[in-house]
Amino acid sequence: MATNVNKESESNSEVTLGFLDEAESWQLLSNQFPSKVGGRPAWLSQVDLPTLPELLCEKCKLPTVFLLQVYAPIPGYDRCFHRTLFVFCCKTPACYTRNDSKCFKVFRCQLPRINEFYPFDPPSDEVPEHVLEDHQVLGSGLKLCRLCGCLGQKACSRCHSVTYCCKEHQTIDWKNRHKKECANEVSPSSAELNSFLFPEWELVTEPEELPAKDEEAHKFQNLDQEHTALYNDLENSELESMALHETQDFKVFQRFKERIGNEPEQVLRYCKGGSPLWVSVEHVLNEGDIPKCSCGAKRIFEFQIMPQLLNHLKVDRTDACIDWGTVVICTCAESCDQDTKYSAEFIWKQDFSDLAV
Repeated sequence: MATNVNKESESNSEVTLGFLDEAESWQLLSNQFPSKVGGRPAWLSQVDLPTLPELLCEKCKLPTVFLLQVYAPIPGYDRCFHRTLFVFCCKTPACYTRNDSKCFKVFRCQLPRINEFYPFDPPSDEVPEHVLEDHQVLGSGLKLCRLCGCLGQKACSRCHSVTYCCKEHQTIDWKNRHKKECANEVSPSSAELNSFLFPEWELVTEPEELPAKDEEAHKFQNLDQEHTALYNDLENSELESMALHETQDFKVFQRFKERIGNEPEQVLRYCKGGSPLWVSVEHVLNEGDIPKCSCGAKRIFEFQIMPQLLNHLKVDRTDACIDWGTVVICTCAESCDQDTKYSAEFIWKQDFSDLAV
């Protein structure tokens, strides 16, 4: 019999909530080790970036775009003194089919305290006098895509001054601004964020605080009573036709709403080794669904992305939109040493059921 991932109650582990906040651009650079949403990735390792094939959506085969990153070092592990998880997603609404995770990518990168990219001491909280920010070249010399900030190895054949990860991104940037830059009609501006990227925010965190247990139990008792009353109003024939999972799904969705109701603006829930907060009984992640890490260790739940984030991404369209109920990220339980590489981890999308109202 399959068991749900991290079956133990989430309440037994401390949950850290993530919220969006505005920040100065310098606070979101790589040397500040940020957690953030949108904009370009603030790469941790300055070498061995994910390649274009690794970043392609498995459905439309177009490059995924940076969604967010979470700085999550592991105390007591020298190899994880700096540790960041990077999530990418497709921008094609048609790829967001029900309970299908193929439009997402997630990578883990970690470095010891002594490394070739960053000083031993933590970064200062003071505003730097001069912020050297180049969105097209890393400190290691690797060139980045001018549009999305990922590895860029394709240069403009006319001016050779900008690089791109693929032809599609070069075409988008050419239409938006580079055509005029190439013709010397306007001055280049590598720092300018473009409409192709998601809006940029800092991710700030705080521990989740729950109401008293008796108050929480009273809420769920009332929900069960309301649900029972609803069913009592139905004819016997209708009751017989209802599947058991509908009742279970109602309770799961109501629990989800009640839990996030304490902090409705949360966009992320972090609980390494804990369990996700599901939005439905359908497509719940089982341990057998999670492939082991390449090192042989099992993967465990680390954090989930909440649907509230969608309100801040400006992705709604009249015909279609990017959507999810929750997105669950599982990572190597040992956070194995991959040197300076970005290691692919496991991601699982669950959508709301049709019963969710």
